[in-house]
Amino acid sequence: MSKAFTRESDDVPDSPAPLRQMSPLPAGAKNYMTPDGARRLREELDHLVHEERPRIAISTDDPNAKRQRQLLDQRILRLQQSLQSALVVPPPTPPEDRIRFGATVTVQERSGGESSYRIVGVDETDIDRGYVSWLSPIAKALLNARLGERVRFRFPSGEEELEITRIAYE
Repeated sequence: MSKAFTRESDDVPDSPAPLRQMSPLPAGAKNYMTPDGARRLREELDHLVHEERPRIAISTDDPNAKRQRQLLDQRILRLQQSLQSALVVPPPTPPEDRIRFGATVTVQERSGGESSYRIVGVDETDIDRGYVSWLSPIAKALLNARLGERVRFRFPSGEEELEITRIAYE
């Protein structure tokens, strides 16, 4: 085998190349965030800076410590950038019968099944919790619709008509 395809020691972990922090937002889009999302990101940042980073910094003999520190520093930088550019949007004053940013929307499908989506900022997206970005196709279909209204949405499985059965704000 050619020396060009081997490394001198397979024991040395690869160092990650420094990643340029890319925003998940399209150019010119505002970084909207719910008050709860901003609070959770601030708590995560505080935890990483004051607990995780010092703990990892102590592990000087661990060969993976340098890589862990780099990954942690990248996450800290991303959180700082997100929070600095965040535009925190408070919930609208009640009663609000239109779907706005921050709404949790329950929809009923033609089949009778129900789904709920919370429209949040790009940094708050969590599909497992039903938190969808305000830039996502489902959020775009739902935004500005009213309670009781039907909206059409194309899922990968096909087009569906969704009836808005509940709108709530935290």
